[in-house]
Amino acid sequence: MIIVLKPNYTEQQLQHIFEKLEEMGFRHELSKGVKRTLIGVIGEEDRLRNAPLRAIAGVEDVMSVLKPFKLASREFQEHDSVFDLGHGVKVGGGSLMMIAGPCAIEGEDILLEIAQAVQAAGANVLRGGAFKPRTSPYSYQGMGEEGLKILRNVGDELGMPVVTEVMDPRQVALVDRYSDIIQIGARNMQNFNLLAEVGQTNRPVLLKRGMSATVQDLLMSAEYILANGNKQVILCERGIRSFDNSTRNLLDLAIVPNVKGLSHLPIIVDPSHATGRPDLIPSMALAAVAAGADGVHIEVHNCPEKAMSDGPQALLPNQYAELFAQMKKLATLLNRQIPTTQPPKAAPVPVAAR
Repeated sequence: MIIVLKPNYTEQQLQHIFEKLEEMGFRHELSKGVKRTLIGVIGEEDRLRNAPLRAIAGVEDVMSVLKPFKLASREFQEHDSVFDLGHGVKVGGGSLMMIAGPCAIEGEDILLEIAQAVQAAGANVLRGGAFKPRTSPYSYQGMGEEGLKILRNVGDELGMPVVTEVMDPRQVALVDRYSDIIQIGARNMQNFNLLAEVGQTNRPVLLKRGMSATVQDLLMSAEYILANGNKQVILCERGIRSFDNSTRNLLDLAIVPNVKGLSHLPIIVDPSHATGRPDLIPSMALAAVAAGADGVHIEVHNCPEKAMSDGPQALLPNQYAELFAQMKKLATLLNRQIPTTQPPKAAPVPVAAR
């Protein structure tokens, strides 16, 4: 349910509306637009329909929202959400976040070398996994907190926001300390306890689509985060399971305009995990930009054959640079911006000294 306030409502009326909603046992979220102010009301739909909300002073109209993802919907917020990721980088509203880096953090020297290469190419967000969800319990599981420290130090040295995955509610505080963006991987898209936990942070959350998730499933997972107070959710298409084994997954590029019609949240595309094939990544990355994606997520490694995780799907730094130049031309043609980052002039303060 959405309450539309009168243009001349007062702050006293607004607080009274909040008090009445709380008395009725409903949760509420305020959205101030350019022309109108809306209140998203969360509760049982039947009770909401029967509540005398139109009788409250300051209320102009009450609209039923049939979509279950109330806070993520275009009805709740008409304009596109834009999030500040730090270091001058934004996502949404025509600004693209271009994520690049290795699948797993393997050491500071190698991460710094890769990060310098992708930043020189134009990438504005550095990725690297410290906790790795693997199909086999015997595969490389990541460096844990030591990896997070390395990622943070490299990000600070280069002046780049960093994104890394969290796998467990017990890890959220730790990952929140070191990262600029918290990633929820495909396997955890419907880990609702984890979603609720990251929903209580102030970090932007990169939410990847589950391997068999519908568009509504993805938006409902975003709703968990939004309903817990965190408004900064970035969706990510990374391919879904199909019967065809010629690619790692099936890249659903139609989700980009589909989601943009349903939701105000930004959405990016990860062609690396979607295709699993370096020869297909450039075409799919360009197609993602053309489809209107708010960014592209690509795995890059300077020696894929030695990578601890997902080496076969990583681009070499020179391949990424060539692709980025093409993506930048396409973005410019479409009147969209790719914010750039620069290493800070002053030496960053090490994480341990903060």
